[in-house]
Amino acid sequence: MTNAAVHVEGQAAQHALHAYAHEAVASGATHAAGQQHPIKLYLVVWGWLFVLSTCSYLVDYFGIHGHLRWSLILLFMVLKAGLIVAVFMHMAWERLALAYAILLPPVLVLVFVAIMVFESGYTHLLRSIFFAATA
Repeated sequence: MTNAAVHVEGQAAQHALHAYAHEAVASGATHAAGQQHPIKLYLVVWGWLFVLSTCSYLVDYFGIHGHLRWSLILLFMVLKAGLIVAVFMHMAWERLALAYAILLPPVLVLVFVAIMVFESGYTHLLRSIFFAATA
């Protein structure tokens, strides 16, 4: 075999190997496009949801009352909702712009509700002053 024949044969083998590698990468890319998360992740999140639900139940079981009760229940509720949104709705793997588009409006609603709560105390004070003076 001459050097030219070896060179041509080597190039043909190299092209075949390159084509095979390209097909393997292309088929791997199609599998990577659909995210596959390990089942362990979902089981761990399920475990945390169970623990948080148990803690929420224990707040009532131990008879905690007042602001502490409602604060704990709301805290556990927000943590469970955050886990569900992050893992089961796949928000942890989304682009930041999409996460902001979905998460920012509820946060703004909570801010406006807090503003209304503070404003309601001011309105209640004015009503008690003006209506108590006329009665």
